[in-house]
Amino acid sequence: MVEQREFDIVIYGATGFTGRLVAEYLFQRYGVDGEIRWAMAARSQQKLEAVRAEMGIPDSLPLVVADVNDARSLRSMVQRGKVILTTVGPYSLYGSELVAACAEAGTDYVDLCGEPAWMHDMIEKYGSTARDSGARIVFSCGFDSIPFDMGVYFLQQAAQSQFGAPVPRVRGRVRSMKGTFSGGTLASFKATMAAAAKDPEVLTLLTNPFALTPGFTGPVQPAGNQPEYDEVLASWVAPFVMATINTKNIHRSNLLLQHQYGDDFVYDEMLLTGPGEQGEAMAKAVAEDKSMANDPRQPGEGPSKEERESGSYDILFVGQTGDGRTIRASVQGDRDPGYGSTSKMIAESAVCLVKNPQLAGGGIWTPAPAMGGLLIDRLQHNAGLRFQLEPV
Repeated sequence: MVEQREFDIVIYGATGFTGRLVAEYLFQRYGVDGEIRWAMAARSQQKLEAVRAEMGIPDSLPLVVADVNDARSLRSMVQRGKVILTTVGPYSLYGSELVAACAEAGTDYVDLCGEPAWMHDMIEKYGSTARDSGARIVFSCGFDSIPFDMGVYFLQQAAQSQFGAPVPRVRGRVRSMKGTFSGGTLASFKATMAAAAKDPEVLTLLTNPFALTPGFTGPVQPAGNQPEYDEVLASWVAPFVMATINTKNIHRSNLLLQHQYGDDFVYDEMLLTGPGEQGEAMAKAVAEDKSMANDPRQPGEGPSKEERESGSYDILFVGQTGDGRTIRASVQGDRDPGYGSTSKMIAESAVCLVKNPQLAGGGIWTPAPAMGGLLIDRLQHNAGLRFQLEPV
């Protein structure tokens, strides 16, 4: 990573719905002339100026014009910033050139990607370039997958302290979630499904929990694609839509952490629906729900401020040792997952990289091995997340 850059953080996609929320957060938390030097970037100077004025951000905040279809403008942008924070998805359509530019320039990068086939390709194409240049490319710094990736990391750190070893089996269970997925997440989901329909290799990647761990395949993992009764939690559970990406990121984290969770690590992620007949009925209803595929929202669309601020989520992680001992932890967020919390998580991920140039070397990372406990601290102090151990 090159130390001397004009900006600490450049928000690429700052005129979009989520990009605006990130800009709003950075302005409110760090100001314009404070400890973080940041800029807003998008394709249109005129639109950037309008959005900056709408949000009440002073004219002194720098604006950068860049377009994925203009390689020169992308190179110029990545050479000016220490970290490029991009909210421009679907990444399979608009992200590859930016990853390439950052990897070549030694520029750190964070995104909100939940597209495993694209991530697999980026690792293959640009992983060695990023290692050589020192660029820390960190995928999935929003609701997918920070609460889950960092939640498992937090649990395993506690297990190491409590038991002297990691737990080989972890269950991720969403206890509650109030809010909606973003239009960008929906677009990424649809782009991934469309790619899978055309290319059997993409479908293979989507169904392989070790798709992002080149050279390593661990034990058979639970499928998590059908309602079932969870004996450990005495509750019915249903498939969770984000599990497809989160499980892959968590196995990649284990790989990048030199298998701190163990070579035999097993993880699954599901939605708790409760006990009894009512829990079973709800689990089956969730499994049959196809509304995400038919949701008409587009990137750039999202809920009102009131809806974002009234949202929340609560995720339980249950770890078990080989001899049956149990440890529990939870992660809670104080905003809706797809917008309010996501915008704060990606912003703090970028700030964490800026403030900690010693963390991680160049390469393509997931959040936990790249930033570890320092990111958890930032999320708890600034971004409304809470990580805690729970009684067994």
